[in-house]
Amino acid sequence: MIHNVIVLGSGPAGYTAALYAGRANLNPLMIDGGVGQGQEMQGAGGQLMLTTEVENYPGFEHGIQGPDLMQVMRRQVQRFNVQIVEEMAESVDLSSRPYTVTAAGQAYQCKTLIIATGASAMWLGLPEERPAHEGGLGGRGVSACATCDGFFFRGQDVAVVGGGDTAMEEAIYLTNHCSSVTVVHRRDSLRASKIMQERALKNPKIKFEWNAVVERINDPVAGAVTSLTLRDVKTQALRDLPVTGLFVAIGHRPNTSLFRGVLDTDESGYLITHKDVRTNKLGVFACGDVQDTEYRQAITAAGSGCMAAIQAERLLEAENSGLSDASESW
Repeated sequence: MIHNVIVLGSGPAGYTAALYAGRANLNPLMIDGGVGQGQEMQGAGGQLMLTTEVENYPGFEHGIQGPDLMQVMRRQVQRFNVQIVEEMAESVDLSSRPYTVTAAGQAYQCKTLIIATGASAMWLGLPEERPAHEGGLGGRGVSACATCDGFFFRGQDVAVVGGGDTAMEEAIYLTNHCSSVTVVHRRDSLRASKIMQERALKNPKIKFEWNAVVERINDPVAGAVTSLTLRDVKTQALRDLPVTGLFVAIGHRPNTSLFRGVLDTDESGYLITHKDVRTNKLGVFACGDVQDTEYRQAITAAGSGCMAAIQAERLLEAENSGLSDASESW
């Protein structure tokens, strides 16, 4: 069987793409990413499965838990003949159409492919970063998104780990909500661009812990962040930094290993798309965090998922009508 559309991934971008494709009677197949492997390998639902309260997604005036939002989206797409395969894709063959996606040893073919595999936040590798349901503090004071979670730390003292532009952006944003923001950086100078350094260094709410790394996040037993144990990289001395939140801002890693060398990517591995979410391969679209290096929000991911499904529908319609050669305008 050759599917009209395969949607690869099931965060807000994937679910929205599947929803629009389903309502267009394209009978899409979604390969949802399976269970995943903690914070390093996102499974079904993507990064929102690691988030507690979501207050900035339209339509939920009192907020909603991240996993609950993903379940609502999942139930919604199931109303529209979306077949869901609960596995992680193992390989993708884009050498010729129909394209082939293999998951759990089973090959699936499609005329169009929508890639919504997302990006995974890079973490410090500490056990306390695990999600709360795994005994860690992920979603309980440990976050990788200040825009998503900063509002919950109003009037509190928090820390940001990192020294690049992302870390400075997160720190500056957090000063809108927090009493103080301490930047923890393993070096004695920042890697951020000069203008971002100047903004952070001049901000009276931002302090710096130089030549320091986070050795431990306290306190999982209490179920909340109470302090960080920092280690001086020069002297190895330990000291505690009292904070109630930790934002890890050392970058994101796009989940694009399946497409390396096949689809165009930037230097960080993000898929390069046109403004209408086309990739360099005919009939292959990318949406959400796998191609978004700037916003990385659930709502922008959903919007680009909508775009991908509409574009796939238009391509299939043009090809079925025989009125135009879609490859000429790709």
